Amino acid sequence: MSNVLHVAVLMGGWSAEREVSLMSGAGVAEALESLGHRVTRIDMGHDVAAKLAEAKPDVVFNALHGTPGEDGSVQGMLDLMGLTYTHSGLATSVIAIDKQLTKLLLVPAGIPMPGGRIVKSETLFDGDPLPRPYVLKPVNEGSSVGVAIVTAEGNYGNPIARSTPGPWTEFEDLLAEPYIRGRELTTAVLGETALGVTELKPLSGWYDYESKYTDGKTEHIFPAAIPDEITAACKQIALDAHRLLGCKGASRSDFRWDDEAGVDGLFLLEVNTQPGMTPLSLVPEQARHCGISYPQLVQAIVDEALKEKAP
Repeated sequence: MSNVLHVAVLMGGWSAEREVSLMSGAGVAEALESLGHRVTRIDMGHDVAAKLAEAKPDVVFNALHGTPGEDGSVQGMLDLMGLTYTHSGLATSVIAIDKQLTKLLLVPAGIPMPGGRIVKSETLFDGDPLPRPYVLKPVNEGSSVGVAIVTAEGNYGNPIARSTPGPWTEFEDLLAEPYIRGRELTTAVLGETALGVTELKPLSGWYDYESKYTDGKTEHIFPAAIPDEITAACKQIALDAHRLLGCKGASRSDFRWDDEAGVDGLFLLEVNTQPGMTPLSLVPEQARHCGISYPQLVQAIVDEALKEKAP
């Protein structure tokens, strides 16, 4: 499948992760051109269908992050247009971006995930939904957008003060989960292979949006200095989740590991169906350590999309 292709790279959009998507898309487009492919760059607006119809690409590389590029909306449009595209399809995207739906699918299959429940933001001003410390996060945003850790010290007030900035001012519903102490781990899956485990050590605070996308804010340790059984568990859980959700191309599974509890302290937090492809992103980094260059990674994702299309 090394023939010259016309690839439309979808990037940008209007989600909270627009800037990251633009970086991912630029990197992907340059890699495809370095391989000899013809590339049409599309910064997604509401005229995206018209732009794609005009471009008539052989395949669309979906480099969007967040809504509507990761939640099934764009996937449904591309399906209706009969266009081949990278990464996960409509049903997988709808489920994986919704943290509660993901739990409903994965937990009965034996995937360890934190407990928790959906709460109305309005109720938080009357009292805590869970014992502190706990985490509040939007049900369907990625990249740690809008995540708050509510601690015993009452960092947001006790109860949470209505006037305090936080996700409760932006979202009607939030997912409340117990806070899991310990370490931040992540595993990339490419096709049918779990690449490895990276430990993320933010230099200050926790692994939030700024830590993820600002150079020098987080130390990436690959391979993670963790017991072999935890490495094996992360890779197996990431692969199982990828398969159970029906992910295609690349995905990235994020974990919290309570290192005082052994393998019983390992919990999958979420599966990202459109992982970042920026210079600081974890999937390209893990691939590079496994001997897969950035252009080879991009080509592998394209090849899987074309393989799905093949009769």
